[in-house]
Amino acid sequence: MNKLQGRNVVVVGTQWGDEGKGKLVDWLTESAQGVVRFQGGHNAGHTLVINGVKTALHLIPSGIMRAGVKCYIGNGVVLSVPKLLEEIAGLEKAGVEVRSRLRVSEACPLILPYHVALDVGREAAKEKAGTAKIGTTGRGIGPAYEDKVARRALRVQDLKYPERFATKLRENLALHNEILVNILGAAPVDFDTTYNEAMAYAKELLPMVADVSRELNDAHAAGANLLFEGAQGTLLDVDHGTYPFVTSSNCVAGNAAAGSGVGPGMLHYILGITKAYCTRVGGGPFPTELDWETPGTPGYHMSTVGAEKGVTTGRSRRCGWFDAALLKRSAQVNGLSGLCITKLDVLDGLKELWLCTGYELDGETIDILPMGADEIARCKPIYEVIPGWTETTVGVTEMDKLPATARYYLDRIARVTGVPVHVVSTSPDRDHTILLHNPFAA
Repeated sequence: MNKLQGRNVVVVGTQWGDEGKGKLVDWLTESAQGVVRFQGGHNAGHTLVINGVKTALHLIPSGIMRAGVKCYIGNGVVLSVPKLLEEIAGLEKAGVEVRSRLRVSEACPLILPYHVALDVGREAAKEKAGTAKIGTTGRGIGPAYEDKVARRALRVQDLKYPERFATKLRENLALHNEILVNILGAAPVDFDTTYNEAMAYAKELLPMVADVSRELNDAHAAGANLLFEGAQGTLLDVDHGTYPFVTSSNCVAGNAAAGSGVGPGMLHYILGITKAYCTRVGGGPFPTELDWETPGTPGYHMSTVGAEKGVTTGRSRRCGWFDAALLKRSAQVNGLSGLCITKLDVLDGLKELWLCTGYELDGETIDILPMGADEIARCKPIYEVIPGWTETTVGVTEMDKLPATARYYLDRIARVTGVPVHVVSTSPDRDHTILLHNPFAA
């Protein structure tokens, strides 16, 4: 890909996460000088495969694997500093230079031990009461965002001032330990241990802390290409997803601006990443879900051939047919410029493919995913059956080298959703990619 200056691209997941964003961000970084994470926390998991070597990232932008590229963690991210430092150490062990290239927003809310305790305690209480769990990763993401919205969060900048940090920490522990002990029946979180750990890791973190908003705007003014990397997926967005079975942040493209401190006018192209089928981790409705545990079924084929295990949790992903009506909703709320279809190769060998084009809901036919889990749970998918293919698509890098039926399948996705297919991924490897339109081109 040729480097074309001064254009910024947002990469977002259009399903329930796990669409393969990490590979695409790493691949697109060839044309970028900076990569930005703008929401979520270490509940995200992006897997990159470069020359057969697998690397899993949870907080650091996927562009870190490209030498010389600046990486930014924006204010929209909730930050576990121990996990960030652990990730840095792992990359450094593999020979990747990180600290001179990583910038962390001073406005990031911190994830602290009491957030994790609350997250785990609440899910355990739901299970004990026999009510539906949200299916969180248990990493404190939701409680950290709650503190942010309640205006009591400890932020990265507070680590610069030990006395201020201690005062805020005591206030938060008084509140959260009351909930942990008297409502959830869990152990309290100790002040001294939490404070001392925070002061210890502050020394290592603070040299990487910066005014990320200022740096991004300066880079843009200097003509740099910037790539904004979303975590999770649109259907996990706290406003637009399958609420309440969602994450605690906005995963949609518009949050790239708010979560990093740039103006919306700096977002020039929105690339929606979608698997050639659907997967979901955790609870919540999934209209096109298949039986993915019985050998010989299409769902089992997707699960095993696609190696559908969560990068962060190791949980099995539920699998189902491609849902074009769902993607219409994602296209609408993100303003998608183009699609990247990943894992096309996983469908190799299936005799036929079922493409969901709409639903029956309460006796009516609709062509777009409704809002909220209650309505979505009542949706019955309407399918269009498309022939499959027996040839392999693994590693194909040119559109005309794909089987004719695979090309037809991609074309139907574009026509039904109204979004053009601009990129196709045919294996986890960085180079196994078909480029139809360069997102960094005008």
